[in-house]
Amino acid sequence: MPEGDAVRRTADRLDRALAGQTLQSSDFRVPQLATTDLAGARIGRTATHGKHLLTRLATAGGTRLTLHTHLKMEGSWQVARTGSRWPKPASDARVVLRTAHEVEAVGFLLGIVELVATAEEAHIIGHLGPDLLGAWTPEHQATAIRRLTAVPERALGETLLDQTVVAGLGTIWVSESCFLHGISPVAPTGELDDPARFLARARQMLQASLQHGKPITTGDRREPMWVYGRTRQPCRRCGTPLVAGALGAPSRQRTTYWCPTCQPSDQV
Repeated sequence: MPEGDAVRRTADRLDRALAGQTLQSSDFRVPQLATTDLAGARIGRTATHGKHLLTRLATAGGTRLTLHTHLKMEGSWQVARTGSRWPKPASDARVVLRTAHEVEAVGFLLGIVELVATAEEAHIIGHLGPDLLGAWTPEHQATAIRRLTAVPERALGETLLDQTVVAGLGTIWVSESCFLHGISPVAPTGELDDPARFLARARQMLQASLQHGKPITTGDRREPMWVYGRTRQPCRRCGTPLVAGALGAPSRQRTTYWCPTCQPSDQV
């Protein structure tokens, strides 16, 4: 599933193509919005909160709406000139937005597609934790730390993947941030010695990924990851073969990676 930085890059791509433009036509290929016509609506910016995309619009009549989409595991937004060949089958399209400037944005296999009043966005994202790529005031940090430490016996990786704790982390950033902090993702959350420092490092990694255009945590584009996706390969620090494990309930398990020497834990 795309993580917070990848979702932000998607929003930036939509902004470059759509922000400030007027919709010439809209085509919603989901049952609940099949008859919706937003032609004439003015497109605003696309905001994100964690892994959620929020495209703001103002209809010709002045109604302010938000197109809420989520990529889930398979979704993507593609932007091209109107009439260009789509990179995926038309049957995979869920939303098609066309502007008068001959640009179209197509959302493929989106996990969530819904229209809500912009004033009611809190109903769809209000339960989420603070966004690691969003505003980060002392209040946001305090909320994140409180939620992070609320269940000390829960596995740290599982806690971090819970978007109601902090929004934006997925398996890449959980694995990499735990490695850099020297704690196993399968260790109890209560073993995390400095939550504020941990969250600050996670934010820095997400921000750096935006600057690089791709996840890089080692500083080397040729070998960008410390542990993620490197099962049984040698640790870049100590040479120990890396291991992988599943976190979460059986129906929602996610794989994470760590070095048993650099990140020792009794919970293996």
